[in-house]
Amino acid sequence: MISRDSAKVLVCAVLFISGPAGGAPTVEVKGECATVFKGQVCTWARTQGNRLVEVGASVPMASIEGAPAEAEMAWPPVAEAKLRLPASSNAKSGLIQLTVFWEAMGHPPVQFMTPHFDFHFYVVPVGEEMTYSCKDRTKPAALPAAYTLPDQAMPPDMAKMIGTDTLFGICVPNMGMHSLPTSEMQRTTTFRGDMVIGYYAGKPIFIEPMLTKAMLMEKKSFDLTIPMIPGLTGSYPHKFHAGYDAKEQSYRFRFSEFAPGT
Repeated sequence: MISRDSAKVLVCAVLFISGPAGGAPTVEVKGECATVFKGQVCTWARTQGNRLVEVGASVPMASIEGAPAEAEMAWPPVAEAKLRLPASSNAKSGLIQLTVFWEAMGHPPVQFMTPHFDFHFYVVPVGEEMTYSCKDRTKPAALPAAYTLPDQAMPPDMAKMIGTDTLFGICVPNMGMHSLPTSEMQRTTTFRGDMVIGYYAGKPIFIEPMLTKAMLMEKKSFDLTIPMIPGLTGSYPHKFHAGYDAKEQSYRFRFSEFAPGT
């Protein structure tokens, strides 16, 4: 885990994009930007009339390539950046804040011990995540289908540093618990990219693309499946696409198809 100050700037800008003939134009509203290593990560939302089309974040290759190979361990972990999504999109998307973490050495379980980024898109008020001490070990009454929320034993050296030999629900202070696809917890090879669902005090709190640096360095577009999330009230995205733009040398993480759970 790394401790690094983030330079943040609130961007109040609107980009108008032509829509279909006779239709409302697509409008892009920019949220916040912050320096992550050697690039600027920015949030945004796109609407067409009263319809929310997408919300997401732009992540330049400069941020990915600039991530250091080594980093000082910190507990609790410190985010590289915390960015609000445009306020106008919060109610319809359910997404409020993005936090970015760089895991230079990965973390347990063993299949996740590889350099990767954690992009937590929170569905709870800004700052609430800082109250998650992990003392509350309440797990949700129901998880997404084919997901698991295990307790993770820690290696002796790490247990000594963080002061506990078990992360209940893989709970990390100032983040929350981490639920993963059961198939990923059973894999015997290193993961590439997963959609993690976060919890605290028994409620869903974030939707997280957890992505290896190796995968992002391929500079290819990809999709990750967002499961149906029991207990998440209100609208939330049901589709995630990471589109790579070779000209811009950047990914655009796109969440769409907003609807309540069923």
